[in-house]
Amino acid sequence: MASLYQQKIPAGEDFPNFEGHNSLLSKHLTKDLYVKLRDVTTESGFTLDRVIQNGVDNADFHLGVLAGDEQTYEVFKEVLDPIIQEYHNGFKPTDNHVTDMTISKLEGGKLNEKYVISSRIRTGRNIRGYALSPFICRAERRQVEKIAQSALGLFKDKLEGKYYSLQTLGEADKQQLIDDHFLFERPISRHFTSGGMARDFPDGRGIWHTADKKFLVWVNEEDQLRIISMRQGGDMKATFELFCEGLNAFEKNMAAEGKVFMKSDHLGFILTCPSNLGTGVRCSVHARFPLLADDKRYDLDKICKALRLQKRGTSGEFTDAVGGVYDISNLDRLGTTEVQQVQCVIDGVNKLSDMEELLEKGEKIDHLLPMGVTAMENTNTNNSSRSPKAKKTSVCVAL
Repeated sequence: MASLYQQKIPAGEDFPNFEGHNSLLSKHLTKDLYVKLRDVTTESGFTLDRVIQNGVDNADFHLGVLAGDEQTYEVFKEVLDPIIQEYHNGFKPTDNHVTDMTISKLEGGKLNEKYVISSRIRTGRNIRGYALSPFICRAERRQVEKIAQSALGLFKDKLEGKYYSLQTLGEADKQQLIDDHFLFERPISRHFTSGGMARDFPDGRGIWHTADKKFLVWVNEEDQLRIISMRQGGDMKATFELFCEGLNAFEKNMAAEGKVFMKSDHLGFILTCPSNLGTGVRCSVHARFPLLADDKRYDLDKICKALRLQKRGTSGEFTDAVGGVYDISNLDRLGTTEVQQVQCVIDGVNKLSDMEELLEKGEKIDHLLPMGVTAMENTNTNNSSRSPKAKKTSVCVAL
């Protein structure tokens, strides 16, 4: 419920000011709906005001909502369902998510390393019975860390690894994690701070990885667990195989302790940000497409979206491309399976690679453009002046 003082004030007077906002929250949260739900809470005590705080604080955020516990998506579904439906490509409140990690269904998987630098698959998971990061207390966070350490400690052979607590991390280990680009530091982005996810840092946080550093787990970052499989080069099938093996082993080890991940038939795996519902999978590559990105006849953003891909800068969202290197990942999380999402990236990146290769030869790529995307005409671009080959840039796998 609202605070004791807040309850003395009519809920209508508490409705946020969304002037200048462009978020899905500001589009779908009406005053009547706010009045109806302001004093409602989940069993843990999470309120509507906490759900929307991220969006109220940040007019430029796309979604503007975060979950504080597993019940959030049910208790506040009148607000969240329309946001989820619009963000997730029309996924309706009556739809159910399906998961499938059958490796044999994957076709191809070895990407052209002339363009692809690294491959990565990650997902988030949260343990049932504990609050999510915007609402979790210190004791819960420490318990989650202990559960994760115990489950990870049961890994054997190639999955055996080491856990680093960020609270007790020594300088030598800290420097090694920095050098390996594994360390996540105090969250300072508005997404974390206004969402309440940066509290108590680094208490209860840690990083675990295998000896070969191809399989990692982050503990208590945005979600309680972030599971990551990654490697240099373009072998996405091998990346997916390790991802499935490690994730399945982790889930089995937790089950032996009587713990399960949050999951629903409707939304799949329950994660803090609605953008990650479903599989939670972000399958991505770092790849060089400098000619495709610079050619004024073609819009790389539109091409990627038509292929159900997301293009980011070299170091992730809101960053620029360095040396023509982009982070390309699946756009969909909810309503398609893990295999389908990985396959989407494989097929899409192969097509982008074919486009880049043709441009290097000075040829057009119009016949390769996805449906709904056309080349722009009457540009002054002088394609013959371009270098036939892009300069190679050393880029580490981004987490």
